[in-house]
This record gives sequence, C-alpha cells and structure tokens, in this order.
Amino acid sequence: MKSFYHYIMKFRSNKKHDRMGEFARSAYDDHSFPKSSTDYDELSSYLELNGHYLSSMTVFDEAWELYQNNA
Repeated sequence: MKSFYHYIMKFRSNKKHDRMGEFARSAYDDHSFPKSSTDYDELSSYLELNGHYLSSMTVFDEAWELYQNNA
C-alpha cells in the first residue's frame, strides 16, 4: 500500500482554491510531514499539532476516506 502522502500528491495540480489541492501542496511544502505513513492516528496527531495550513481537520478526514477507498 502506498503512503498517504504519496496518494495525496496526485491532488497537487488541482485548481488553486480546491481544498484537497491546497492540502496536497501544503503537505508537499511541509518538510516534516510523515511521508511514509499509512497510519491514520499518526497522521491525524501530526496534523493536529503541526497542520496549521489546514483550514479544518475535515479536509484531512475527506482525504483519508478517499485514500482508504482508492489506495
């Protein structure tokens, strides 16, 4: 299974104001993002403490659901 980071990178080219695209671009710029993780709890904890670029954790939850269904 590919990592969550690897999965969301496919959204980087989405339009400028697309929430998923903004998340992917911000994660790309976050050099400390857990790039190899496939674990929800690890990623969620990281983003709660360091994900100042997320407008809401809902964006992560939506991305996680897509990841679970398509990875």
